[in-house]
Amino acid sequence: MLNRLSRRKLLLGGVFSILTSSVAAARDGAGTKAFRAQQRSSSRPRKEFPDFWEYWDEEEAEGEYYDPALLPPPESEYDYPIETVDLSKIDRVFHRQVVRYNGYEQSGTIVVDPKAHFLYYVFRDGLATRYGVGVGRDGFAWSGNAEIRMKRVWPRWVPPREMVERDKRARKWANGQPGGPDNPLGARALYLFADGKDTLYRIHGTTEPESIGKSVSSGCIRMLNEDVADLFEKVKIGTMVVVRAA
Repeated sequence: MLNRLSRRKLLLGGVFSILTSSVAAARDGAGTKAFRAQQRSSSRPRKEFPDFWEYWDEEEAEGEYYDPALLPPPESEYDYPIETVDLSKIDRVFHRQVVRYNGYEQSGTIVVDPKAHFLYYVFRDGLATRYGVGVGRDGFAWSGNAEIRMKRVWPRWVPPREMVERDKRARKWANGQPGGPDNPLGARALYLFADGKDTLYRIHGTTEPESIGKSVSSGCIRMLNEDVADLFEKVKIGTMVVVRAA
């Protein structure tokens, strides 16, 4: 009898734990249904990382300017409508279009060509959707192989320490800017990881559409908000990303 009661308590405890974790996840703003489904499709464990573009050392940062208790939610609870951009102000070569692709990458791979300011989503052998992008300026570029381990809708932004120190506009958001139309990460963000670690580089939207086709960012890959939203729906957690050397 005692063994039977112990097993019953263990079972009830497990159910309670699952329900508690589900409620916590809902409060964290997990995103759209499609986003949650893509999260569940991954067989690898997921970790949450601060949205920093520099090495994160919690002990070093504590007490300086960053207070984790003041961080806004990882993504906005409201999916704002995405305003379309006047494409006549952007060179036609950087408009989204289907093109022939001669690379060796498999279907479902993202390839970034910083020199040409293009991002390719290979969807079939010999074909890809090509997007115009803005990339990192000299000294901020990154290249290599990575994979998407997180996706966020209207993500928060936490500026790097160096940016906070030199830019009074960034200083206003030292503890993080909530996601929304005024957030520099734009409507969507894809987080790049390599060897299981956050590279601290993102593929994200932008509030500066005029930067598409230029090398002006702090290293991340910028896309028009409507373009990054289109890519966001196509890719899954675990998608491989190849960023060529500039």
